[in-house]
Amino acid sequence: MNSSSVPFTKLFDHALLRPDLDVAALEAGCRLAAELGVASVCIVPHFVARARELLEGSGVLTGTTVGFPHGSQSTRAKLAETEDALANGAEELDMVVNVGRVLSLDFEYVRAEIAGILDAAHARGVPVKVIFETGYLEERHKRALAELSAELGADWVKTSTGFGPGGATLSDVQLLRSAVPPSIGVKASGGIRRLDQVLELLPYVTRIGTSQTHAILEAYRERQANGSFEDARRS
Repeated sequence: MNSSSVPFTKLFDHALLRPDLDVAALEAGCRLAAELGVASVCIVPHFVARARELLEGSGVLTGTTVGFPHGSQSTRAKLAETEDALANGAEELDMVVNVGRVLSLDFEYVRAEIAGILDAAHARGVPVKVIFETGYLEERHKRALAELSAELGADWVKTSTGFGPGGATLSDVQLLRSAVPPSIGVKASGGIRRLDQVLELLPYVTRIGTSQTHAILEAYRERQANGSFEDARRS
């Protein structure tokens, strides 16, 4: 799906992943997401069931993470996380690959892990975003991961967690877009805090992950109202 075919607000996964977010902050974040009408929240795993309750009827999906943030858990542990998230009502999953195995070129291990999580999620009708943590990887790793994820039927390929050595870059997003077919989405995440960053990435992505959703949407609406850019899309 091309980003231009959806409302601007529906490009955003509102990130609620900081470890210091208390229950009040998580609840407030879900209510804000519902008010903004974004695509989803991506929320810490322990809060999935409550987030699903808070977002019921809002049109905002409840997403959560698997193997977050470093991807170094065992495959068995990641599969247990996946089952727990699904049992609690998660509607989208963002999983982190095992970066160490990627850098070791152990793609047999990586393939089996991604496939296991995709199978478990897809059996429940839940889509999966595969997080590469691109800041640790060379171009050859990124392209190989993108092609593998596409072959296995991932729903999105995703740049970063926001907790690694670097976030989304235009060059990485362009690389991922070029490496997967149009039927597979590209999610940019990590360090996205300003509208100008979003607009630069817009031709190549179908989702944006950020904790700064409200500020970005406010800036978008202000610029749209002022006629500051020609092809502002309706939110």
